[in-house]
Parts: sequence; structure tokens; C-alpha cells
Amino acid sequence: MTKGKAKAAVLTTAFVVTGNLIGAGILALPIKTGLAGLAPSILAMVGVWALMLSTALILANQKSLTQGKNADLPTFFEEQLGHAGKWAAVIGNMVLLYGIMVAYLSGGSAILESVLGNHVPRPLLIVAFFIPVTTVALFGMTVIRRGNAVLVLAMWLAFGTLVAMGLEHMDPARLAHVDWGFLPAALPIMVTSFHFHNIIPSLCRSMDFDQRSIRRAIVLGTLIGLAMNTVWVLVAMGAIPVDGLGDRTLTYAFEHDLPATVPMAGMIGSGVFSAAALVFAFVAISTSYMTNGLALSSFLGDLVRLPGTKGRISAACLSFLPPLCVTVIDPDLFLKALDLVGGVGINLIFGILPGVVAFKQARGRARPAALVLILAFGLLLAFELGQETGLLRNPSVGHWKATISH
Repeated sequence: MTKGKAKAAVLTTAFVVTGNLIGAGILALPIKTGLAGLAPSILAMVGVWALMLSTALILANQKSLTQGKNADLPTFFEEQLGHAGKWAAVIGNMVLLYGIMVAYLSGGSAILESVLGNHVPRPLLIVAFFIPVTTVALFGMTVIRRGNAVLVLAMWLAFGTLVAMGLEHMDPARLAHVDWGFLPAALPIMVTSFHFHNIIPSLCRSMDFDQRSIRRAIVLGTLIGLAMNTVWVLVAMGAIPVDGLGDRTLTYAFEHDLPATVPMAGMIGSGVFSAAALVFAFVAISTSYMTNGLALSSFLGDLVRLPGTKGRISAACLSFLPPLCVTVIDPDLFLKALDLVGGVGINLIFGILPGVVAFKQARGRARPAALVLILAFGLLLAFELGQETGLLRNPSVGHWKATISH
């Protein structure tokens, strides 16, 4: 790869990483973090970003995962951790990715319904969203990488509009609120906000296994995501009061699982703001759906292991048709399991297991660092399980909730 091509590949691949990790869940991030306050939330986000970046670089550095034509997580974890590691990855990743695909199909069709009204049957809207985004995903990482820059630009323009209009309603005094007791409630959604690890095998192959360029693209893409998350949390926390009467508070939005754009739209009262929120959510959902769909297809291709065209067709059908059917039948059927299984899946597959691999491969002083990764993700997993089972509660706002929405 020439120097010029390498620089272009780094930039376009970084946009793919950003588009994958900035899902529509960013709109809900200030609500999940808001009750803890700005300072605890920013510190925690930087920490979670560093943890997720570390495991991403660990996976990207594994030749057996990234350089095989069809290699993916099942083969890799079987080689590194035996059959138990393989099937932990298979079960957790399939549930996670299928759930995310259903969530995005449901969310994308809901946005179309909000624009077109309820005159068009919901199943037709689901199919109308499904066909174009699935078609792009089927063309592979090269096509996604080239077209993704346009979508990311549209996402930034919409995001910039939301931020600019939100800044006009900020009250700096609101940023002084601090309640560390609510911070664990925000940790699971922070983990999902920096999750893009499924696409690493496809990403590495599309960059001709240029390790230096791959690392740069991953770091740049996640840094852009960290900056967007930080700016949005800052603006939303400054614009929305923590509590008070009515439905335009962080507390009300937290209790009712509303994105930050809902109370902000009520306060701003502008059709431009509402339109920008719709565009941002739609583009974020579309880019994440395409990259996660490609990751699922690669994952299942490694699992099925059929040669040539037959294998690609089988992987594509297994990747895209089940989520479509589930969404048409009942958009909420699969989502009910996402809070628990999705959060557990990310922490296990892309947190603890890469840490175990790093510990196994490390020598000398690198081993304590790998052990820190395992312990940190183990703690995040414990918080997730505690919240979902109701063992962790805060008397102020019911029991902590965590929504897996990437």
C-alpha cells in the first residue's frame, strides 16, 4: 500500500469505526450519565474508552484473527482458548449482533414512520429500510468504507445543528451537579458507546493487514467518537435541568428511557432541532446497521465454513433474514433480552476474553496490564448483572437501568 493510499485508508476506515460506534444510543447517553454529573461521567467515559481501545488493539494485533481469508472470532477464540472460548464467543456474539440488527431495523422503520405517518404499514417500512442498507452491507467493507464518509458527514452536520441549538439553552450552573452513586448506571451504555470490535477482522483485511495504519485508524476513529460523546453529554447536561416539574428534566427522561433530544426538543420548540435529531438518528442507525451486518456475515461465514459462493450466500441469508423476520413479526421480541444478554456479551467477548488472550500471550511486565483489563471488565460485568437483577438500587430513581442501544 502506497503512502498516499495508506493515509486515505486510515481516514476512511476511521470514519467506519466512528460510524459503527456512534449509534443512535449517543442520544440517550446524557440521560444515563446525567444524574451522576458531568465530572464523574467524563472521567468514566475516558476510562471506558481506554479499556475498549486496549482490547480492540489486542484483537487487531492477532494475525490468526485478521489475516485469514475467512478467519473470525469463532476460529480465533477456539485456537486461543479452546472449545469453551469458541462457544462463549459464538453464543454471546450471535445474540448480541442479532439483537442489534433487530434494534436498528425497528429503529430505522420507526423513523420512517415518524416522517411518513402511519399511512404506510409498518412491515413495508421495515422492508423499505432493510433493502438499501442491507444491499450496501453485502458489497463488503471496501464499498462501506468509501460510501461511509458521505454518511458520516451528514451525521456530523446534523450533530452540529443539535449542539449549536443546545448551546443556546445551556446553564453552566447545571454542570456543577455531582452524584457518584449514579455512575454505575451509566457504565453499560458507555461500554456499548465504544463497541465496534465485531468489524475488526473485516477492517484489517480491507487495509491489507498494514498494522501501523490499522492502529492509527482505530485510535483516530475512537477518538472522534469520544469527542462527539463528550460534547453531546456536556451540551445536554447543561441544557436539561436535573429535576423539577414536568417532563423536561433528566430525572423524568431517566425514568422513562427517553433520549436527550425529547426534553431538549420540548425546551427549544424548533422544527429544525427535531428534524436534525431525526437525520442524526437515521444516519447513525444506518451506518451501524451496515457495519454490524457485515461483521455478522463474516462471523457466520467463519462458523459455517462453506466454500466459495455457497458459503457467502449462506452467511448472508443467516445474517440478514432472521433479524428481518423477527422485526416484522414483533420488533420488541428480541429487544427484551438485550439489556442483560447484550451487556454481558460485550463485556465478556470484547472485554474479558481479549484480556485473557493478552494475559496468555504476555511476558514480564505486560502480564499485570492484561490482568487489570480482566479485572476492570469483570467489575463492569458485575455492575451490569447487579443492575439487571435488581441487586443494585438507588432510592432516588428506582433501580438502575442500562439500555444496550449502539
